[in-house]
Amino acid sequence: MFITPAYAADAGAAASGGSFFFTGIAPMLIIFVIFYFLLIRPQQKRMKTHQAMLAAVKRGDTVVTSGGLIGKVTKVDETEVEVELAPNVRVKVVKGMLAEVRLGGAKPAND
Repeated sequence: MFITPAYAADAGAAASGGSFFFTGIAPMLIIFVIFYFLLIRPQQKRMKTHQAMLAAVKRGDTVVTSGGLIGKVTKVDETEVEVELAPNVRVKVVKGMLAEVRLGGAKPAND
């Protein structure tokens, strides 16, 4: 006598099925778009510029390796670069391990 049947429970469940997109999937899509523009896209741009830099390495350029060694390029192969660190001290470096290419040779400060 004091309990009334809840007829609107089924109608509310059916109405919330259409709004599931906005409450469940839309926030995930928004987060993905934010991640794309803040993380993925800038990293792809950096990778493209690094690949272009590696492709443009030529003899006589001053390079910095990922280990921090600075030297002058004496020979360029398809995948390796020969770098002169000091007079008569040459090492082979994989092109991917070059962190920076400084065009032309820098003059020493003490000479």
